[in-house]
Amino acid sequence: MSGRVPRRWAHGSAVLAVVALLTLTACTPQPTADAAATTGGASAPSSVNPELAAKVRGIVTDTMAKDRLRAVIVRVTVDGQAVITEAFGESMPGVPATTDMHFRNGAVAISYMSTALLQLVDAKEVSLDDKLSKWLPEVPHSDSVTLGQLAQMTSGYADYVQDQGLIDALYKDPFHTWTPEELASIGASKPLFYKPGTNWDYAHTNYVLLGLALEKITGMRLDALLQEKVLGPLGLRNTRDPGSPAIPEPVLHAYTSERREPLKIPAAIRFLEDSTYWNPSWTLARGAIQTTDIADMAATADAIGSGTLLSPESHALQVSPSLRGKGSKIDGCPTCAQQSVGYTYGLGVVISGDWLLQNPMFAGYSAVEASLPSQKIAVAVAATYSADAFDSSGNTPNRAQDLFRLIGAAAAPDDAPPVPPS
Repeated sequence: MSGRVPRRWAHGSAVLAVVALLTLTACTPQPTADAAATTGGASAPSSVNPELAAKVRGIVTDTMAKDRLRAVIVRVTVDGQAVITEAFGESMPGVPATTDMHFRNGAVAISYMSTALLQLVDAKEVSLDDKLSKWLPEVPHSDSVTLGQLAQMTSGYADYVQDQGLIDALYKDPFHTWTPEELASIGASKPLFYKPGTNWDYAHTNYVLLGLALEKITGMRLDALLQEKVLGPLGLRNTRDPGSPAIPEPVLHAYTSERREPLKIPAAIRFLEDSTYWNPSWTLARGAIQTTDIADMAATADAIGSGTLLSPESHALQVSPSLRGKGSKIDGCPTCAQQSVGYTYGLGVVISGDWLLQNPMFAGYSAVEASLPSQKIAVAVAATYSADAFDSSGNTPNRAQDLFRLIGAAAAPDDAPPVPPS
């Protein structure tokens, strides 16, 4: 099972209030891909590019049918002006998805954390070369790891999400509350995969530790820090850490089959759980486990892509493809990999070709927010899944990412998002 987990959980956060009974999920009707697009009760706003809007609608409806998606919410802007903001399919059976629905944003909050860190660098309060031990001396290897290496995921720390004990506990009780200290202890207590700064691996441990360090550096709770330095200045009124598994109404519900094997559900039995309110405390730093909406996602893509809140020097560091071509696989490290044109990690930001993005997926939620700064294009997509989207083991790829690539190619045919290596 540990080999399956990274594909479902990589790059994200999440968790459940209602577990659908097998007898109920077996007869739950699935939405059709041609369900009417809705905008939260209002008529769809006018588009600055009706032709592109029509292409996006076609991409969404075709992909929903092909990939068995339950709901898709999408927003595309050019220079801040809306091309399309629409919702397709159903949140729950009989409940249409709408553009004002809230959902979990997972790794999108990582870009907020790196932005806050770089603002502290701009203010000369810290340096990216500062050792973690300056604030968290009790953490193993902290005298060898820098703040910059945490932000770039080049520290060598193992990912606690790969720990079999944590995996088993999560699937046994998806409502359990985890503390960042527990999570950091799991990841940091293991031997480093490599000498810090010499390779790369995706490890949630990095940003849990960075969150604890930011609180020590500033003397503020992380949620308050992010509100003051990032969310408030960007006007992201619908993005916040509620401090619990709650999601503000209206809610885009998520569904998953990922516990099929842990629960020993035979492949022949139809199985789907409502994972909307599973406890997401395992996913990221306390204070950065957020809910959002599609408008804030698109605004985030624009802001991170343009470096609105940073000095030119710090923004250049955040989106630098300096790791491209570097890194390598290491035995025992499931996410150690060479950085490519399709996927290069900056400081809390993924660089794919010329696009800048984050692509969370966990517990039935998947999303992408991405920007192409050269053309001032922003794309935000959130997608949920029907039972038929999952394979016999309960797996499914991040279909929001597939949608983003198709939409990005339609919006910028001469600079389409590349496909990262599998």
